[in-house]
Amino acid sequence: MNVWLDDACSLADAIRRGHLSARDALEASLEAIHVSKLNTIVTLDAVGARRGAEAIDQKVKRGEDPGPFAGVPMLVKDMEDAAALPTSYGSIVFKDNIAADDCTHVQRLRGAGAVVVGKAATSEFGFVAYTSTKLHGVTCNPWNLERTPGGSSGGSAAAVAGGLVPIATGGDGGGSIRIPASHTGLVGMKGTYGRIPRGPRTEYGMLAAVKGALCRSVRDAARWYDVTAGYDQRDPLSLPRREEGWEANLGKTDLRGLRVAVAPNLGNAVVHPEVERVVTAAADVLVEAAGLQRVDIDVKVPENGLAWARSGLPSLLADLGDYWPNCKDDLTMEIHFAMQASPQYRAWHGAEVEKFRIEMNEAMADLFEQVDIVLCAASPMEPFAAEGPMPYSVGEVPVSPYNAGALTIPANLSGFPAVSIPAGVSGSGLPVGLQAYARRHEDALLLDLAMVMERAKPWPLVAPAAPC
Repeated sequence: MNVWLDDACSLADAIRRGHLSARDALEASLEAIHVSKLNTIVTLDAVGARRGAEAIDQKVKRGEDPGPFAGVPMLVKDMEDAAALPTSYGSIVFKDNIAADDCTHVQRLRGAGAVVVGKAATSEFGFVAYTSTKLHGVTCNPWNLERTPGGSSGGSAAAVAGGLVPIATGGDGGGSIRIPASHTGLVGMKGTYGRIPRGPRTEYGMLAAVKGALCRSVRDAARWYDVTAGYDQRDPLSLPRREEGWEANLGKTDLRGLRVAVAPNLGNAVVHPEVERVVTAAADVLVEAAGLQRVDIDVKVPENGLAWARSGLPSLLADLGDYWPNCKDDLTMEIHFAMQASPQYRAWHGAEVEKFRIEMNEAMADLFEQVDIVLCAASPMEPFAAEGPMPYSVGEVPVSPYNAGALTIPANLSGFPAVSIPAGVSGSGLPVGLQAYARRHEDALLLDLAMVMERAKPWPLVAPAAPC
């Protein structure tokens, strides 16, 4: 079994049946990591991973159930805690910050048999849509090493698409799962807010960020929900566990006749013509395959990326307050700029954020009174230069840096679920993601929609050149 070419479910099922050992799967992953040029992994824990794989193999030998992700090598985004490993948030300031315990997300994954191999690169504090930091350097896209895998979960996306591990954790506060998924040809599910608990010591923050995964297949995303979703008392806003199994119930939503609006730019973003071409063609395939009813309406979602960015400033101030301004030379450009602007932050800025959040929620509610599904691009542009900065143009059209998240931020500020599904490749050979939105709590609908697309228009599970 070639562990580079299969999804996480295939690998776990083979290990559970005794067809492959967890140790062999891990060693294949470590070998791929050893020769990789992607710079996706910022901390490698081969010793701990081998210990975890051995424990899984012993369970299999004893006839015990090793769990749904038995022996699957997994990376944890460097914004989340994995016990005894650094959580640096991609920042020199926190390079020596060692986690005492697993976060709830990782704890549940380990309990399901996943083997933590190490930590994956992130943009500093998860703030931008590319993955390049002063601490860890530039992370590359396995489809083209000169391009970014996106951000902030860029290390996770590049490792999964690059054949290093079958699955990895991600976080999405403004598109940080869906944009990297789009740029690397993966499935990226941003669930309804609260679907996966964020504890312990849960920060309320922007009330926008969710946990999730970068996946090669839809069933990987569904099994991830089976393992990680469900209420935890340390996250008071987490949702109850769904009684019906996510993976077991894939394909059971009746999609026929559901109303769909196809709006590649959501009425608020400048989308590259090549991205729009690929997304529109993929939407046509999905509408036909799922039996959806296309509705011609004017989709116009508000855009105010600056307000979204300001909503994260209080958390950044809390993280860096004791270190600023002595740490200013250690920060990436975007974080430095935000901290320099922080003395001008006033109560009316917070009021503006709240006003924008209300405006966004009302716009989404109005939209979903007219339709059941909205299809658009996941990213308005193809992957840009790996080292950044954020583009100030799309083709020949000038844009603000916030244009990159204009298609994804609406889901974060409203709490609606959205998924990026591989749509195809552009003329330059780079992946493009089709994004689907649904109402809150209709995550199962989106997974089933993604599954229809997976069957109608299969995608490569890894980049053509993997393992890199």
